Amino acid sequence: MKKLKVVELFAGVGGFRIGLEKTSKFEVIWSNQWEPSTVKQHASLVYESVFGSEGHTNMDIHNIKTSDIPDHDVLVGGFPCQDYSVATSLKNSKGLEGKKGVLWWQINRIIEEKANKPNFIILENVDRLLKSPTNQRGRDFAVMLKCLSLQGYSVEWRVINSAEYGFPQKRKRVFILGYHKNTSHYKSIQKNPLVWAQEKGTMFSGFPIQNFTNETSFSLKGIDLINISKSFNSEKKLSPFKDTGIMIDGEVYTFSSTPIYNGPISVLKDVLLSEKVDKDFYINKNNLDLWKYHKGSKTIKRKTKQGHEYNFSEGKMVFPDNLEKPSRTIITGEGGKSPSRFKHVIQTKSGLRRLTPVELERLNGFPDNHTKMEGITDTKRSFFMGNALVTGVVEKIGDNLI
Repeated sequence: MKKLKVVELFAGVGGFRIGLEKTSKFEVIWSNQWEPSTVKQHASLVYESVFGSEGHTNMDIHNIKTSDIPDHDVLVGGFPCQDYSVATSLKNSKGLEGKKGVLWWQINRIIEEKANKPNFIILENVDRLLKSPTNQRGRDFAVMLKCLSLQGYSVEWRVINSAEYGFPQKRKRVFILGYHKNTSHYKSIQKNPLVWAQEKGTMFSGFPIQNFTNETSFSLKGIDLINISKSFNSEKKLSPFKDTGIMIDGEVYTFSSTPIYNGPISVLKDVLLSEKVDKDFYINKNNLDLWKYHKGSKTIKRKTKQGHEYNFSEGKMVFPDNLEKPSRTIITGEGGKSPSRFKHVIQTKSGLRRLTPVELERLNGFPDNHTKMEGITDTKRSFFMGNALVTGVVEKIGDNLI
């Protein structure tokens, strides 16, 4: 079987690539990783050290011409959740432009300018995307759906908590799949969108669901992007987008669902190193009270910019982390010795310790020492895993897409 050619945007350290290429059905031919806030491009350096420099670019995506990106079958990327508002272009009153610097508009630009559009799009984001922004909940996702519909795509989405399908980390993310109108997938969805979403589609095949509730449908047909941006859900109601949904020809169908899973389950203890761990990862007894404070329940007085005082409350966290359950979500601040509420701490025979970079890599399904490289600190390696995705989820999506 001929492999599908993949372009990987906002590549990080290559999570999408690992997941897709595990299936042997995909080949990444071009990738881009650029971190605007750092001088040294650590993630890009790691990516190149693992996969090589051929076809990889370390440039601001805004400065890359679409013509310099090779034609491809699949476009993938995990992009930041930002404000996707739109406005009329000053140069062309009929044109549209997105908020400056927002990376969704670069994805849209590439798709729009490609004469040979990719057959498939696979995107990943925090589930907050379905509810953003707070004053017009769901508007940003509606803008995305409309953009993709205008480019000839149907769209399927699902919020997946990886732990609910056997993976060793509770990581909830929304995965968005676009199918171009030239594909058989699009034609199958056109016949019956709900059957695709609830019985036989890509997401259902990889991540079965049941108990469909809060079903709703609405249309984005006949509404332009400017009006969506200005008025979508302007009544400040709850977002109409549920954790599962599908859109075709501008018609949106969405509902809540619960996972069906009867397979093997991995937990935190399954990723732990069996060999001796460096002493730097162990909790200093002098800091134990501070760790307990951060992990404990507390009420803190805070003040708004306007000077209004309020009480901020935090509940008690499990300390140390339960080894018999999937881990909590890895965040970007996972690394470093300083006591923190959100860093993982486990009990071992040798004492309490933090998780190592290898264990964090395993929680996301990366190969051991994937991010190990001269000049890359353990703190930076932990940061990478806080930004990464669970590669096994991508692998399942890719496997069921074809």
